[in-house]
This record gives sequence, C-alpha cells and structure tokens, in this order.
Amino acid sequence: MIPLNVIDLRSDTLTVPTPEMRRAMAQAEVGDDVYGEDPTLNRLEAEAAALLKKEAALFVPSGTMGNQLAIMTHCRRGDEVLVDAESHILHYEVAAAAVLTGAQLRPIPGLHGPGGAEKMVEFVRNGGDDHQPPTTLLCLENTHNRQGGTVIDAETTRSLLKKARSFGLKVHLDGARIFNAAVSLGRDPADLAEGLDSVMFCLSKGLSAPVGSLLLGSGDFIRRARKNRKLLGGGMRQAGVLAAAGLEALNMRHRLAEDHAHARLLARGLSRVPGIAVDMETVQTNMVLMDVQGTGHDAPSFLSLLADRGLKAGSPGGSKVRLVTHKDVGEKDVHKAVEIIRGIFS
Repeated sequence: MIPLNVIDLRSDTLTVPTPEMRRAMAQAEVGDDVYGEDPTLNRLEAEAAALLKKEAALFVPSGTMGNQLAIMTHCRRGDEVLVDAESHILHYEVAAAAVLTGAQLRPIPGLHGPGGAEKMVEFVRNGGDDHQPPTTLLCLENTHNRQGGTVIDAETTRSLLKKARSFGLKVHLDGARIFNAAVSLGRDPADLAEGLDSVMFCLSKGLSAPVGSLLLGSGDFIRRARKNRKLLGGGMRQAGVLAAAGLEALNMRHRLAEDHAHARLLARGLSRVPGIAVDMETVQTNMVLMDVQGTGHDAPSFLSLLADRGLKAGSPGGSKVRLVTHKDVGEKDVHKAVEIIRGIFS
C-alpha cells in the first residue's frame, strides 16, 4: 500500500497555482487574443519581452510548442538543426521538428561543455553538397534538463553564439528554466539571452503557473511565429485568464533560490547513503541526479521501491534517478525523502 502523504519529486511541473494566482485569474480583464485584444495577455507579453530585453513575445500553451514554433519560424523544409545530444528538443518533443517543419535534428555530444563551440564546427554542413542538408539553426538549452539542471553561463553562450554566427546560423535557446540559471549564476536573465535570435521560457515549472510559456525574439520573428501558432491551432481567445497567472509567476522568479538550497540539502543527504552516487558539482539548480548502480538496482526497480514508500521520482534512463525540488516541497519533505531512501537499505 502506498502511503497517503506522498512526496512528489518527479518534476517542478507539479507545482500548483498560488492563492494570488487564482485570485488574479478570477479577476483578469480579458479580450480576444486572436484579434490582439486581450489586455492581460498583451501586458504579459510586453513584460516578458522587457525582462529579457527582446522586441516582442508570444504566449504559447507549452514549452514544446514554443521550441517548435522557433524551429518552424527559423527553418525551411529540409534544413538541419544542431542540438546537444541530450537536449529536450531531441529526446522529449516527439520528433516534432521532423513532423511539423520537415527539419532534421543533428545531435552534438557535449555541445554545452568545454570546447563546445569548436565541437560544433565539424557538424555544420553549409558547403553546398547536394547530398547534405544545409545547417541553419543552433538550439541551446539552459538549464540543461537531462544533465541535472546544470547551467550555461553567459560567456559560454556568447562563445557558441559567435561560432554559430561565423557560419551564418540562427540561434534559439530552450530556456524553459532560464530563471533558475539566472538565480544560480547571480545574473540578470537578459544576460543569458543576449544576442540570441529567439528564446523560450516556461511559466509552468518552478514559477508555478498552471499553463503557459513564452517565445521571444524580434518583432518580425514574433509576427511570423504568431501566424505559425495559429496554423498549429494555438490561437487563443480570452487567454488573459491564463496570462494573469503568468504575470504572478514572473514575480516568483527570485524564490527559486529556495528550491536550489533544498536541492543541495537533498544531494548532501543522499551522498551519505551507501551505494548512492551523487556528483555535487552538477547540483547547480533544483535538480539532483543520483546513480543507483551501486545499490544493485536499475532505475525502474529503484523507482518502484521509492513509490511503495511514498516518494515519487523520475529517471533520464540507465541507472540514474532524478529528483526535482519545487515550491510545494519544503525542507521537512527533503529530510523525509533522504530518510525514505536510506531506509531501503536498513
């Protein structure tokens, strides 16, 4: 029997709206967004664009739609898109670039790591060979989901951007958790988006909104992306009800430091459990990756043991188990999670 008081560390997408968000949603002034007449949504897009110092922004239902609109708007059918080999766009977006845009993803191992800009060179294909697709877009990810929420600093981003520009590439950032990265680095989020052609960030993860992400870029790019959003069925009507929660979410970005502190506390506790391996250097934001190979279990069997004891977690594959801290997990929950995992072996 699964305990009633379950601690859910599968993802920060599990956050529920705050009372302030619910009140804002109930009181939101609304209009028809397809006509550009929803004042609350217009305000959200304007505030998001100003925050990341981009010309314009577009509200979308999900981060996946935001990423795919970026690819669709930047690329033509038959183009090639460079991504990190562990990127969300490659692993978790249902081959959408191929289905929706007709673009091919080309994975680069270690793109975000040391020497990533130089690694990229051998993957760019713009030589006019009729056998090869033209490379037109580079997609980055900050924070990096499958690497345990690790960050890319502004200097690394600039290095990758400079190299991409030398080949005439556009650059998009999957910044689903860009505010986590900004808090971790102590930087303005606009610093992490400077010079990029487009950026997507989520409101529905650590920022706790129930729905929504934003795609940002130049005015012309967003005009074209808005039309593509309509093509995909993403034209919304009185979306100000959702945008009101998004405006509240933007005000919550500074509290992400609390989630980071809880993740470090969790990692330290897990590092003392025999058989559990945690690389503390990768615990930079709100995610903890632990390797359970030393316990004699693979990830699926270990997750089952946790679930039976009232702790939910996830896995990126192999023997890795991922735990994600968020607004609705407190310090007591973190200590309890460590006790549950330690209890498996006692």
